[in-house]
Amino acid sequence: MKIRRASAAVAAVAAGALLLSACSSPAADDEPQSEESMAEESMDAEQISDPCKVDTGTTETAEGEVKYSVGEDEFLGYNTLTPETYSTYNSAVTERMQGAFWYFGVDGTICHDETFGTYEAISEDPLQVQYTLADDAVWSDGTPITYADFLLDWATQAITADGAVTEDASETPLFNHVSGMTLGDYVPEGPQADSADAKMFQYDYERIYADWEILVSAPLPAHVVAEEIGITTEELVTAIQDLDMEILEQAAEFWNTGWLSDPGELPDLALVPSSGPYTFKEDGWVPGQSITLTANDSYWGTPAATKELTFRFAAADTHVQALQNGDLDVIEPQATVDTVAQLEQLGEAVTVTTGQTLTWEHLDFNFNNGVFSDSLEAREAFAYCVPRQKIVDDLIKPIDDTAVVMNAREVFPFQDSYEDVVSASYDGRYDEVDLEMAAEKFEAAGLEEGTEVRIGYSAPNPRRADEIASIKASCDQVGFNIVDTGSPEFFDKDLPNGDYEVALFAWAGSGQKASGQNIYATDQPQNYGGYSDEVVDEAWDTLASTADESVHLEQTKVIEKQLWDTLFGIPLFAHPGVGAYSSDLENVRDTAAQSGIVWNSEQWARAS
Repeated sequence: MKIRRASAAVAAVAAGALLLSACSSPAADDEPQSEESMAEESMDAEQISDPCKVDTGTTETAEGEVKYSVGEDEFLGYNTLTPETYSTYNSAVTERMQGAFWYFGVDGTICHDETFGTYEAISEDPLQVQYTLADDAVWSDGTPITYADFLLDWATQAITADGAVTEDASETPLFNHVSGMTLGDYVPEGPQADSADAKMFQYDYERIYADWEILVSAPLPAHVVAEEIGITTEELVTAIQDLDMEILEQAAEFWNTGWLSDPGELPDLALVPSSGPYTFKEDGWVPGQSITLTANDSYWGTPAATKELTFRFAAADTHVQALQNGDLDVIEPQATVDTVAQLEQLGEAVTVTTGQTLTWEHLDFNFNNGVFSDSLEAREAFAYCVPRQKIVDDLIKPIDDTAVVMNAREVFPFQDSYEDVVSASYDGRYDEVDLEMAAEKFEAAGLEEGTEVRIGYSAPNPRRADEIASIKASCDQVGFNIVDTGSPEFFDKDLPNGDYEVALFAWAGSGQKASGQNIYATDQPQNYGGYSDEVVDEAWDTLASTADESVHLEQTKVIEKQLWDTLFGIPLFAHPGVGAYSSDLENVRDTAAQSGIVWNSEQWARAS
């Protein structure tokens, strides 16, 4: 292969962080629900201990349809890897059509899909990973899935607009990929293989990245791109290897725009082949209403359990009624008292699941300006008066009786390493309100009575309004004047402009190890508050540059302790999750990961 970059930068943005750890959408109007719903979870789901997909015994696809809704947002298109199309709403559909070497299990575990292929690290230093695609892995049009598809995937995250391979992931990219060019920064020579149609290829890392397992994901079809610009797949592979910009600019133009769709207008099905258990149903997109997938007859793995899977574009507050009416079969409703009460009224016709998720609530300080920017004592005064336990007891425990105050950021209370990390990084000083200590810190910080603290969040959100009301009732006693500044424009304006003292929102997580570098390290894209700490920066660099799990754990402890000692912000709780589905469905399993309950929808089946 002829691609070769002269040098590599010492540092780069956290690879993959933008793709899988981006800020969550404003959380649903989470309010308490009754604890009785816990008992309604299906026994089958409770008995499954494997976080990955299990064999359900499906051997052929049954006629029928299962209906689900991720929300009212319209489907955007086949290529969901551009900033304009990347969203959980879109990927809920496209992930049903995309095969990959891995996926996230219900607890964030990285699960291997050996139906698609296998991979292994054949060397740890330097890191070299060998990938082997299944011999019978094909696109739904019959074209084999090969090295060419993954070379194109690498090119979309490596080649600059100037016709070079990225040196530090900061140049202008040729392809409009949501992850930028971080992949090319780690693997500057691209994947290696014997031929364009090879089923085996290798990634040679110039430097190790902790989350290397998830950097190689589901590709888009190289043969379609080649055909659309009038060349063969082999010629496209050669153009990438030679950095032939005359061809690559045409390829990028199609990749960037050729798969975009107007509502209700699917591209020619020849342009959108599937590598997963479902594919687009011809004329299956009704604008403003729904899009339907149908079982992929060319899929070589376990067939989809049910012939059709329909995604309805329906507002969240209509989902319970739609479930009752049979317009939806599976929902993830807002976790509110009213919602669960409505579900309970449906009786045995509906199965309800609850639990914690990998999405977590937090209060972040503004270090760019304002009262907390340069005063640890001011931040401590606020931390001592925030009633975290009361917030959890009043708003979260009635939804999930296992909920606890969350005392970490990179691990969750239901994960095995949580207690180990917390015991090494946090002494519990902010677990309970201590108004006396808060007042001492308030005075030591030189703050004046009535010091205004604007807490911003994406409004409307009744649960977050209740959180702020609890904070105000406590912290105003110390001398603060807590002001609720929730706004529909919080993410668009207030957060990026630093127009707040404290930001209240949530991060959605999965099974990544190093994505937090994008949030807490100096000058990283998602470090909205402008926090900077040399100890944290060094620890992230160490963590991100190794595949050693013991180093990951030790550096996580260092990071968590420093974030507590300097008070980056205050974690609150893991979000409760609620799922509900028609009781005549089998194999529906809720998940804590951001992929949502639809993660194993190809296994959903009507009880026989």
